[in-house]
Amino acid sequence: MTTGDILHRHRAVLAFNVIQLEHAEAILLGAERAGRPVVLQISENAARYHGALAPTALGVLRLAADADVDAAVHLDHAEDEKLVAEAVALGFTSVMFDAATLPYSENTQRTAAVARSAQEHGVWVEAELGAIGGKGGAHTPGVRTDVDEAVDFVAGTRVDGLAVAVGSSHAMTSRSATLDFDLIAALADALSVPLVLHGSSGVSDDDLVRAVGLGIRKVNISTHINGVFSRRVRAALTADPHLVDPRKYLGPARQAVADEVERLLRLI
Repeated sequence: MTTGDILHRHRAVLAFNVIQLEHAEAILLGAERAGRPVVLQISENAARYHGALAPTALGVLRLAADADVDAAVHLDHAEDEKLVAEAVALGFTSVMFDAATLPYSENTQRTAAVARSAQEHGVWVEAELGAIGGKGGAHTPGVRTDVDEAVDFVAGTRVDGLAVAVGSSHAMTSRSATLDFDLIAALADALSVPLVLHGSSGVSDDDLVRAVGLGIRKVNISTHINGVFSRRVRAALTADPHLVDPRKYLGPARQAVADEVERLLRLI
């Protein structure tokens, strides 16, 4: 099951980042309760944290394969072509190659090469155009994806999905981002590939629904569920300072994330 397969069957899909197996278990539990498809994402940063991609990826791939809902496993924000190739070899069904901080011509050239290679293996490929805050870009009103440039970029790279800069920013802990809805509508009208909203943790429920209505097809969420997880862990450890068994605080945190994933999936 690829992200593209899910998008062919559904109007939009939520994609949640996995740092540890409890994340993946929670995301899939929430998706099964909601009866909705979902994308589980492992980023280059998460792979670096664990020292390698394969150990976490193999567990997540197995969990997704055994789930009672459609679930794709996606490589998020990979800047290294070798990591993309490793993910494809491991069985990831979609990847994001992020060369957005490079000059436009180099972004186009390298992304096109990654897309050709991955698509030969049936893998859905996402790229990024514009500066999305929190990943070396700038969360300022003037930083946006240009519509004409996006049309040329998709034609030149033949990617399957495009992450666009429309006002959201990575790592926001408040849901106060201001999206450019006119730009979302213009991009959706001009492009034939699904639009991806990164930094969705900073977007309110109402604005997420509106963005999907205007053409966003993949909604990436990470910091928001990490906040849910961390608050529940903190509450458990505060309530019992002598707690030492990780299952006693990770288990409730996993449940809290499952509840929020279910809510968000039903919302969208």
